[in-house]
Amino acid sequence: MKFNELVEKLQATVVVPNEDAEITSAYTGDLLSDVMGHCGDSSVLITVQNHLNAVAVCTLAGVEVVVICHSRPVPDDMREAAEREGVGIVTTPLSQFACSVALSSLQPSSK
Repeated sequence: MKFNELVEKLQATVVVPNEDAEITSAYTGDLLSDVMGHCGDSSVLITVQNHLNAVAVCTLAGVEVVVICHSRPVPDDMREAAEREGVGIVTTPLSQFACSVALSSLQPSSK
């Protein structure tokens, strides 16, 4: 799935673009240690974690895009880190469940 398709499916607002992302899997979770252990390359992370550590974990795990649910705001330090690391960020009014259903055509992410 291309970045623009993801944005459209999730009714998302782009905070940090990642136009080159080719997303092949998805993972939904808020426990960042669990994300590190199970979220794989070329994936999208669906979460409510809107802080700097989420970007660090995504960088380690190979996540292409972070989806922040419930229209939670993205702090400046998180946005800046994502720009530096090449991780896309989008926000959506949808819940984690609704995002997971919308992206159900993707494979579950696993390492």
